[in-house]
Amino acid sequence: MKIMSIIIEDATSLKYFDGGSQWTQNVADGKCYAGTRLAVKAAKQEPIGKFNIVGYIPATKQFINLDHGQGKGAAAI
Repeated sequence: MKIMSIIIEDATSLKYFDGGSQWTQNVADGKCYAGTRLAVKAAKQEPIGKFNIVGYIPATKQFINLDHGQGKGAAAI
């Protein structure tokens, strides 16, 4: 069992990146990154605005803000 997962959160929608250019409301479906730097690098490549890198502790269902930034911008509809 993982103690903490590092995931990307869309700061506007509060959804989590699943690793396949999709977003989910279920934190357990969010892609887990090996470190904060890798998560920030990946998030900056996504067509989103502001993002948060959060640590999620499943045992306590607690979130910890680790970093934040700006992606490529919202995708055109």
